[in-house]
Amino acid sequence: MVDRFAAGLLTPAETSSHLQISSSTLASWLRDKAAGAPLVHQVEPARKGQPSVPFVAVAEAHVLRSLRSLGLRMSEIREAAAAVREAFGTPHGLVSKRIATDGVDIFVEHGFGDLRRIRDGQALIHEVVSDHLRHLSWEADDDFPTSLRLRQYPDSIPVVIDPRFGHGLPVVAANRVAVKAITDLWEAGESVEDIAYDFGMTPEQVDALCRAAVRLAA
Repeated sequence: MVDRFAAGLLTPAETSSHLQISSSTLASWLRDKAAGAPLVHQVEPARKGQPSVPFVAVAEAHVLRSLRSLGLRMSEIREAAAAVREAFGTPHGLVSKRIATDGVDIFVEHGFGDLRRIRDGQALIHEVVSDHLRHLSWEADDDFPTSLRLRQYPDSIPVVIDPRFGHGLPVVAANRVAVKAITDLWEAGESVEDIAYDFGMTPEQVDALCRAAVRLAA
């Protein structure tokens, strides 16, 4: 199995593209620190231009993107990230499964104060945390995620980044086939019916996937 913590899975450019984060924003997260560790971890690439962002860091970038989308300031996010990491005793605390339970109270205290005052605070915090965690998947006996669902693809055909499949390329969650393999066939003129038959999908799923890919490439 690919080492989710120490093996480069994606380049920064690929990470930015797949998560729909600007390259400058990701670069700042790779430099910025909380509790003595980068907000988003990076490893030394095997060769120049090779992947340097391990899977756990891709998940960290997803969480940070979710928090930023709420309008939280980076100072608030750094404070919350530092508190979570120190409480959980791991630099990867932002993607720990425990974030859905113990982490909620930490966010309330450190990073989500303004959200707490909007309305029924505690309920809202749980909604916020649940929303960004629902894209991450964990094995039953593992504290850290094993795959990340990409939100830009339709719910009818979930697409994930899973370090065990596709070498970091987005793959269809149900069959682990790379999205690019499917869209390449479609662009070459294969019918959605034939593609669906080959990969155990419905024509509607193939059509939705290819339309999403075209929209994202535009």
